[in-house]
Amino acid sequence: PAFRCFQREFLLGYLPALAADWLQGPLLFQLLQRRGFLRSQIAALYSCGFASNVAFGLVSGVFVDRLGRKKSCVLSSGLCSVSCLLQLSRDFMALAAGRVLAGLGTSLLFSAFESWYIHEHLERHDFPAEWIPDTFSRVALWNSGLAVAAGLVAELVSEGLALGPVAPFLLAVPFLVLSVFFAVKNWDENYGKSRPCGKACGEGLRGLLSEPRALLLGLVQALVESILLIFAFLWTPVLEPHGIPLGLAFSGFTAASAAGSALFRRAVTGRLRLQPL
Repeated sequence: PAFRCFQREFLLGYLPALAADWLQGPLLFQLLQRRGFLRSQIAALYSCGFASNVAFGLVSGVFVDRLGRKKSCVLSSGLCSVSCLLQLSRDFMALAAGRVLAGLGTSLLFSAFESWYIHEHLERHDFPAEWIPDTFSRVALWNSGLAVAAGLVAELVSEGLALGPVAPFLLAVPFLVLSVFFAVKNWDENYGKSRPCGKACGEGLRGLLSEPRALLLGLVQALVESILLIFAFLWTPVLEPHGIPLGLAFSGFTAASAAGSALFRRAVTGRLRLQPL
């Protein structure tokens, strides 16, 4: 019972932030296009978000450990909230700043929350390490459902409200506020080891170079991520001229992704016992 209560408190803080992140995906290209920007300008705005995510990702672990993981989770929601509100602007520089903040917030979203949970699970509550996968399997299940729902909700609010494609971004803000509320109310602060940023990056680089398989895995993952980022930019201009509702298309993509993950799990744990190379 104590573990389930702790797990529920974590999910109440984490899932609204994930829902807000998904709501910002389906109609971003359409929003920028309706602001009157050229495709090259939209590509530059996308690149601002991707670049800030990558650049901050190099130091986010050290940053989170020093600032505090709970504070970093709150900061993530705050940055994403400001980014969503900046989507109301028609100024290119304001939108670029919004993309940079979104990249920073997303980098914290996928590092601070999980770091906070693992520390609390093992160090403060002393729960068995074998129970950690139970929590993250629940996160994965909920995350898939939130992704599918986000496309449908984005389509509904953009069509039903006079604000158009900016509506999902404004809807994301209350979810981020909810995440901050539960984190501040229910979570304790924890910190990691204080390490110089250069030393931490150097250790990571030496680890990659000393283990060729880890380096190869990183390169393969980088190629996969680059394909996904190109797809994230191109799918809207490809589908929109055909009159396909973008929110529904987004839900279809995320549902197919969830189905693929489920099939993979069944393939490696079921009767087939397939193994990754």
